[in-house]
Amino acid sequence: MTTSPSTPPPGFSRRILRDEVYDYIVDVLLEGGLEPGSSLNIDSLARQLDVSPTPVREALVQLEHTGLVRRVALKGYKVAPPLSEEQMKELFDAREVVEVAAVQRAAGHLEELLPALEDAHEKHRQAAELFQGIEPAGRTAGYRKYFEADWNFHETILRNCGNRYLHQMAESTSTHTHRMRQSASEGSDDTALALAEHEAVLKAFQRGDVPAAAQAMAVHISNARTRALNNDQP
Repeated sequence: MTTSPSTPPPGFSRRILRDEVYDYIVDVLLEGGLEPGSSLNIDSLARQLDVSPTPVREALVQLEHTGLVRRVALKGYKVAPPLSEEQMKELFDAREVVEVAAVQRAAGHLEELLPALEDAHEKHRQAAELFQGIEPAGRTAGYRKYFEADWNFHETILRNCGNRYLHQMAESTSTHTHRMRQSASEGSDDTALALAEHEAVLKAFQRGDVPAAAQAMAVHISNARTRALNNDQP
């Protein structure tokens, strides 16, 4: 039996619910509504959001992979503390190794990569402008959308590098989620610097100079690490 394109496949609605629950918990984390060590009760969250426990459980499993929450034996899920300085250094180091390798391997995929990367950069620029227009008191809610656009630039390269495992490895580090959490809690803002560094990567690709693009990506991630650790402001 063939499923009609207009009919959602089995599990489609549940995936939407899982993503909505995931976004809700991330937003609450960014707003400081959940302190490190706080319990995340599946049944309580399900009642609060008027959903079944299944999408809540799936969202928490997904959040556990990012390191934002932890599963404690016999105690369920708890909010994880922010990463230590040493953990953040290691995470950025891993990200640099993987992403520079992805840029280098994108040389044979520039035809597919360039239009997608140009579009991702434009969307990042628009997200940055929207974020800058938000009053400081309301910025917490805007961090997730901005960081999603920022990460999409990186993910576009990873999706078009010809190696699916590099993409999976980069996703598993989830540096952007920790940076987002840290930035929201500290009120930091490096949008202008991140945009300029992304543009350097894009322009090198547009020239067909992949080594320069790899160098620009290494510089960007190194600078992002410095800003994350030193809380520099643009």
